[in-house]
Amino acid sequence: MIIPMAKVRVLGPKDRFDAALSAVQDFGQLQLAEAPSRTGVERARLSPPEQRRRVQLTRVLAEVEEALRLLSADGARAEVRPATTADLAHWARLADATARAARALRDRETGLEEERALVSRYRDFLSAVLPAVRQVADTARLTSRAVVVPASTRSTVDALTDALREQLGGEFTMSTHELPGGDLAILLVLPREFSDKLDARLAEARVPEVPLPQAYRDMPLERAVPKMLARLDEIPLELRACADDRRLLAASRGAELRQARAAIDDWLSTAAAHERTAVTEHAFDLEGWLPERSLAEFMRRVTAAAGPAVVIESVAREAWGTEDAPVVLSNPRLFRPFEQIIGLLPLPRYGSIDPTPFVAVFFPLIFGMMLGDVGYGVLLAILAVIIHARTERGSFLRTAAEIAGPCAAFAIIFGVLYGEYFGDLGIRLLGIHPIIFDREKAVFAALALAVGLGVVQVVLGLVLGAITAFHKEPKHALGRGVSAVMVLLVVGALLAAFEVLPKGLFTPAVIALLIAFPLLVFAEGVIAPVELLATLGNVLSYARIMAIGTASVMLAVVANQMVGAFGGTVVGLVFALLFHLVNFAIGLFSPAIHALRLHYVEFFGKFYNPGGRPFQPFGHRAGPLVPETTRKLS
Repeated sequence: MIIPMAKVRVLGPKDRFDAALSAVQDFGQLQLAEAPSRTGVERARLSPPEQRRRVQLTRVLAEVEEALRLLSADGARAEVRPATTADLAHWARLADATARAARALRDRETGLEEERALVSRYRDFLSAVLPAVRQVADTARLTSRAVVVPASTRSTVDALTDALREQLGGEFTMSTHELPGGDLAILLVLPREFSDKLDARLAEARVPEVPLPQAYRDMPLERAVPKMLARLDEIPLELRACADDRRLLAASRGAELRQARAAIDDWLSTAAAHERTAVTEHAFDLEGWLPERSLAEFMRRVTAAAGPAVVIESVAREAWGTEDAPVVLSNPRLFRPFEQIIGLLPLPRYGSIDPTPFVAVFFPLIFGMMLGDVGYGVLLAILAVIIHARTERGSFLRTAAEIAGPCAAFAIIFGVLYGEYFGDLGIRLLGIHPIIFDREKAVFAALALAVGLGVVQVVLGLVLGAITAFHKEPKHALGRGVSAVMVLLVVGALLAAFEVLPKGLFTPAVIALLIAFPLLVFAEGVIAPVELLATLGNVLSYARIMAIGTASVMLAVVANQMVGAFGGTVVGLVFALLFHLVNFAIGLFSPAIHALRLHYVEFFGKFYNPGGRPFQPFGHRAGPLVPETTRKLS
């Protein structure tokens, strides 16, 4: 549900403003509104020194954030402690020095990783040519070149060889080595007097030399190759030393940097709050929203901290527009993970309906109807338990595991109803038969169940739409209500026509439809018949539940039939397991995507009103409060 909000106005003499603002920040549940515009009041402004300090602290905060990120010391929260001018100057120097040291370590590690990657790529080639380049080193008459021919131009090697033979008269040797990726590394050994001709020929053919790391580019190849190969053993040690230096830096400065971040962030938040306050020559006026249930405690604590001269009044609901109020979703613990599904869309507007409880029921239900297999459901449950045990609270994977749990439960329930245990293994091995119907054979029964659920969810969406629109747009609410009734009448008439319901109900249903039709046009306009047809089309979209479910069970049956179909039980069993694994993976993603689609398009389209503002209260964002904290701008 969207919890009710209250709007409050905090009024008081100017000399109590800092105390009142401090108490509001300590409470941490008031989202500040823009400064009210009234005659005789103006928005509070920061003084020129405060504005300069904000610019300076914003820059320091960026340095602190970068240093913490580079040191991987960003996780822990810090307490907000009093900050003096000397503290801020010290933190600025500390952040600058730490960020420079951390950047130097990062650059060093990046250079080492690049060097290792480059040498590793040519390691086999360099090892192969090492004896040849050492022989070259023993004589003053010869020199060598290592070049790389890209895989895309390997056909030019023969032409290059012919050209060199023509220019050098066969006074060279060539050894080749294929690199990972298809490039061809070539070592050329030739008399020194021909080196200029060779360089010219290679430049003309656009064949690059082996790209040596910067440290070896000025060395002759016979010296560079042994050093580069030796570096492969030294680089891991240097990387470990860099990691140790970074850990030491994080251990020695991380806590102080986090404290600096907390204090600076607090100062900047307070400065922003100043600019959202209206002031006169002698008084201040601060307004904002907070959860209605926190109103009494807010009044008590702010009055106690700021004194009786500060007055807090609740603004009448009629005086503020619900479109400006922030939105806070509050649901039972069991439903809370499904708020993530709502979070993929813009928040619902304040005063509309939070669909989380409906999603928490229908999403696992629809998923289970599609997957509908005891074996796959058990696998999903095991997977959810493992992920839940190995992830941190609040992480995306933990939330996904909490959503997967109910989905697995419904998959098992529908698996029992369909009699599916890894497809038809339950029937084959244990003689377990379906309780309601066999999806492999009873396609129409599965279709009826899917469309029936569609009728329920679409009609529910129309009813919720009518409730949402009741106060502001009663005519539209009437149209939604009539649409819901007409959908039920159409379904009733069809069931009566096919004698699922007593045939005598057909005529009353048609007469009721004819009576409701003008009412629908009156409420929704001439476009209403088209919208009604679209709504009936939404109901038919739920047929995908049957289609995906049937495809899943058919794939599972095919997997079971592989055992013994390849001339050997073991081979068939391996193929069957692989096929089941693929089907299980498809069974996770496809039902989830289509269940989301049914909710977002068919269900939400009837009532969901997006565009809500997230609740962002003014508080200590960086960490808990230390009582002696000073937040005065100084």
